[in-house]
Amino acid sequence: MPINKACKNGIQRGKDNDPRLFAGNVLWLPVLVVLILLVTGCMDTGGAKKEQPSGNPKAKTINIVISNLGMTFPAGMDENDNRYLNYIEQNTGLDIQVNTPPTEVYNEKLDVIMSSGNLPDMLHTYEPVWFDNYVKQGAFMPLDELIDKYGPHLKEKIPAEVWERVKYGGKIYAIPSLNEVTGVELMYARKDWLERLGLEPPETLDEYYEVIRAFAQDDPDGNGIQDTIGLIFTSDLGRSSPFFGAFGTQLNDTWFERDGQLVYGSTLPETKEALAFFAKLYRENLLDREFPLNLQNNLFEKIEDGQVGLFSATWYDTRGPIAANMKKDPNAEWIPLEYPIGPGGQKGVYGKDIIRGYNVIPAESKHAAEVIQLLDFIAENYKTLKLGFENEIWWWQDGKIVTDFALHDEHLYRGIYQSLVDVPDELLFKERLDSLGDFNLYDNLQRITPNIMPSAFYGVPTPAMGKYSKKLGTMEDVFTKIIMGLEPLDAFDEYVKQWKEQGGDEITKEVNEWYAKQK
Repeated sequence: MPINKACKNGIQRGKDNDPRLFAGNVLWLPVLVVLILLVTGCMDTGGAKKEQPSGNPKAKTINIVISNLGMTFPAGMDENDNRYLNYIEQNTGLDIQVNTPPTEVYNEKLDVIMSSGNLPDMLHTYEPVWFDNYVKQGAFMPLDELIDKYGPHLKEKIPAEVWERVKYGGKIYAIPSLNEVTGVELMYARKDWLERLGLEPPETLDEYYEVIRAFAQDDPDGNGIQDTIGLIFTSDLGRSSPFFGAFGTQLNDTWFERDGQLVYGSTLPETKEALAFFAKLYRENLLDREFPLNLQNNLFEKIEDGQVGLFSATWYDTRGPIAANMKKDPNAEWIPLEYPIGPGGQKGVYGKDIIRGYNVIPAESKHAAEVIQLLDFIAENYKTLKLGFENEIWWWQDGKIVTDFALHDEHLYRGIYQSLVDVPDELLFKERLDSLGDFNLYDNLQRITPNIMPSAFYGVPTPAMGKYSKKLGTMEDVFTKIIMGLEPLDAFDEYVKQWKEQGGDEITKEVNEWYAKQK
């Protein structure tokens, strides 16, 4: 499977709400297998050429705009003619016309569509600010009555507190899709390198520094060449979250309570301390010199090729680049580590928002009922849509799920439909993970969960966020410049000043007004 150019930053500072975990990451085949199976499911249904559902020439047609998640289709199939979609159509009696804008410009294309005057019956967005902006413009239809009439499984499976997150003026304006995992990153290291250098698995930040230094300078692979990397990030500081956690902060739009008020993680003094630590690593050639240019595929290649012995992994990397490295080097052995503990005894990693995506129906749609029926069908049949057909892609053996990975891999595209309505099912989730083999996937998630540093703000985007968030986000580019020595450390103070003046203070005021109402 070719690597999707759009998937450029991997777990990019936590902005992995889909398509960040799918189309927002460059994922090679083994990782895609895990992600789509685990988070969006597996299914297979017969590959006949698309016909009107159940042979009914009067089937109602609905038009939907969704992300293709960077997926490719088997020969002879596409987003409008494949086994997955045919299964859904045959069981709903709908003729579903699918538009999948390119992932690299997906958000921009949604804006173009919204201003075109030729609106579909449904759009799926991953951006809460985008959703918020258009709701306030009256662009979407309230859905309460439609859900009551056509969405019993949506009502049953989506928690009440999540419905509250998509309400405006007491009315529901989106069908949410949920995240099954609450966090993504944890530390992994080459055990064989630690043993060769006589080092114990690190726990404190100082111990991490010594391991990073040794992995960069002390020839941990024993080839007599200084060709290894102490620590690796991707661009925009992807894969850095556990180190920010050691300083008691996070990026990723995370808000913390300080003295009874909410403050933005990226502007905290602790963030400046973390940048100083990274700048030290970079000066000493312990941090990958190419990190500002690293896409996810670059990180994978360096791990697979044996250049990297310690990094912040995603919970599914044990089935991706780590597994590939061990296959290439039979002597390689990887182990999970404790999160680095900072000088103040702090540790942790960013958390993911419970809402992964929003299905919205334009106010002018004539087929809103059919859209709700489609989404309700996905919620009702989530097990089949996640796992595929029993006794074809998977089956029970000795009380466990066994998967035919050849069939599973052939139909990775299936996730673009199932992911529209992901609903939680902890037992099924574990069974799926266990079916994938001995990659410690469930154990990885169990390590992450108690170490999450959740954002204290989880409301709908405030008005000021809609106006300023995009611009303020680009200002964080200075962080990379500070680490590389292109800007002094004190440039952080100027960043904070500008952040506040150019909308941050207004956002903070609104966030704290929301916070006061939660107490």
